[in-house]
Amino acid sequence: MTDRSLRAFILLVLALLMVATRINHFAPVPDASWAVFFLGGFYLRSWTRWAFPALMALAVLIDWLVIRGQGIAFWQHYCVSPGYLALVPAYLALWTGGGWLRGLPATTPVLTLARGAAVLVLSVAVCHFIAQGAFYWASRSVADPTVAGWLRNWADWFGPYLRTAVLYVAAAAALHAAVRGLARLTARTPAH
Repeated sequence: MTDRSLRAFILLVLALLMVATRINHFAPVPDASWAVFFLGGFYLRSWTRWAFPALMALAVLIDWLVIRGQGIAFWQHYCVSPGYLALVPAYLALWTGGGWLRGLPATTPVLTLARGAAVLVLSVAVCHFIAQGAFYWASRSVADPTVAGWLRNWADWFGPYLRTAVLYVAAAAALHAAVRGLARLTARTPAH
């Protein structure tokens, strides 16, 4: 498999994961969008110019289809406000974190894991700060916004968003390690 076809395959898998999980943000299977953008930055860093906008457009299309499917006008939905536009820089923060992690020099497995965890937490924190802040301050759903209310809301939602991103990224990291280990094992095995 060429590098280009591998990246295309990864892009397809990430898009399918987002389609499968974003359709209902409160379903038993949590929304993988934040992990998708982080992993996209990691695996598709060299395709950022077009892969990020493509996944961003897919996220908006999914939201639009789901909201319209509920019989609601897009801009009338509870989760959609002028702050919705902040999802672009919020998701770009995740993408940038993944790309930054990919660009760091190789090191020991323990240090790589610690570094990956730190970059993921930082990326999710920045994304959450932008997305949740934009929703809180620009939404008509928040009747009387205050700094104390915003901080409470930020703290209430940060844990669940972080936990979901960590679960998906950890699963991807385990799959990545398994595939690399299998590739090394296969490369060492002599052909008969």
